[in-house]
Amino acid sequence: MADIAKTLPLKRSSVQSAHENIKQHIHRTPVLTSTTLSRLASTPQSPEALAGTPFKGQAPARPKINFFFKCENYQRIGAFKIRGAFHALSKLSEEELSRGVVTHSSGNHAQALALAARTYGIPAHIVMPTISTPSKIAATQGYGAQVYFSGSTSDEREALVRDVIKDTGAVLVPPYDHPDIILGQGTMALELEEQAAELIKEDPTLSVHHTRRQATNGHADGITGSHVPAPAHLDAVIAPLGGGGMLSGIAIALDGTGTSVFGAEPSFSGADDARRGLADGKRIPAVKSLTIADGLRTPVGEIPWTIISDAAKVRGVYAVTEEQILSAMKLVVERMKVFVEPSAVVGVAVALYDEGFRRLVEREGGQEGWDVGVVLSGGNTTVEAIGKMFATSAKEGERERKGRLGRGGDRVAEDVAG
Repeated sequence: MADIAKTLPLKRSSVQSAHENIKQHIHRTPVLTSTTLSRLASTPQSPEALAGTPFKGQAPARPKINFFFKCENYQRIGAFKIRGAFHALSKLSEEELSRGVVTHSSGNHAQALALAARTYGIPAHIVMPTISTPSKIAATQGYGAQVYFSGSTSDEREALVRDVIKDTGAVLVPPYDHPDIILGQGTMALELEEQAAELIKEDPTLSVHHTRRQATNGHADGITGSHVPAPAHLDAVIAPLGGGGMLSGIAIALDGTGTSVFGAEPSFSGADDARRGLADGKRIPAVKSLTIADGLRTPVGEIPWTIISDAAKVRGVYAVTEEQILSAMKLVVERMKVFVEPSAVVGVAVALYDEGFRRLVEREGGQEGWDVGVVLSGGNTTVEAIGKMFATSAKEGERERKGRLGRGGDRVAEDVAG
């Protein structure tokens, strides 16, 4: 990868430059709204839903939430990762490009780098854990990459990557822990804020603030001729959090805009490393989890952590259960008719089911509430996989897939990048 010391600084203007650099290669994915999901998010949870939580016995929150969904499942390769991959390759020298590229990934970054490499006409070498979703393996190979299979422990993957580099001279393009990746991923936030503003301008009732905007005729203090505009930005954006490339990029892109940024993780078997790390005041370097949100089975990277741990940029990280992820996925698929993978809906699940987040919206949003952007990060799964998830218990789901996980074949997974 490009020398970190020579990369653009991690700030909004750099994300804007990255967007100009890659927009010819990516889709401006749609932003959708859903009256049904907004209504559900604005409905108090039942007392039974709060049993076993710190909020047991308390009155449920009554937030007002209107959703704006950034549908990166409609992105090229079916996920947001293509943004970072194209930006990373655009920063390599001709000599580096000529050597080809290598990475390790369970699927989405693998596909993204394979397609970007094919576009540049260079070889791509991808190390994938044997537990990777079969459809993601097939897609990566379909884009012309040479796929190498490894166990899912970090030692096994990194050893194989070193072997590939030794044999081929390929340049390593990491899944998330590099400024060029982070800046590329952040470009979706620029589109989201612009598209939400366009939608609200066309139909003001899509915003929770539409009554205020109409009453003031666009003037926040209600006085004709005032130069202070009524707020038109999203109140918050929630994005899935695995390695942190996307969330940190979004946080940089929206820094100083007035939009709060939040992360969403699975809680299953320690996958909520960022939430726990923030509570402990230090980054957690390893994750061993087989959450159904397979794109989030990895710890936050060192560079993303410097941004995510900055409360001025990321206000908080919330975690949801496997059952809540599946419930949110079912709503998105059945009510919005949008095909997504489990990792994509953790942000939706937070807004629907995390009482801490919902109380925050109620407290700060008041009677008006919040306009909330939610990133649907990808849709790389299959009908068969979804059927299996809902046919078995949420605690099993995709974790029953065949495939050796470690050297000894034990059923654990360690730091699997999406």
